[in-house]
Amino acid sequence: MAVIHPFHLAFPVHDLDKAREFYGRLLGCQEGRSSEEWIDFDFYGHQIVAHLAPQAPRPEVTNAVDGHHVPVPHFGAVLPMAEWQTLADRLRAAGVEFEIEPHIRFQGQVGEQATMFFYDPSCNAIEIKGFADMDQLFAS
Repeated sequence: MAVIHPFHLAFPVHDLDKAREFYGRLLGCQEGRSSEEWIDFDFYGHQIVAHLAPQAPRPEVTNAVDGHHVPVPHFGAVLPMAEWQTLADRLRAAGVEFEIEPHIRFQGQVGEQATMFFYDPSCNAIEIKGFADMDQLFAS
């Protein structure tokens, strides 16, 4: 597998305290620098920045993928299967409402993966994928 360089993503949130609770406490992302208008988080080794934008609208576009309506845009992470399952269990226990329930996609096919979609408190769509075999991530 190639060396993975961290990406940076800045995205709008309606409330920084709710973002801190969701990304920091629920998802377990360590907080980095912050100000009155933004917060850096370590999102599985990548830098995401929640920027205060109270009027940002919720996108309502979806695309069909494996029988589900996938929210566009969305961002997320790819985890080893055991870590994905632990997170799915933690989100269920916390009462998170899933847009697409945790399940296995492309079962028995190249690229088989677990996936789940949910929204943060500012309606940003998040997908977390899990792979039993990380070599399948870019398989075609």
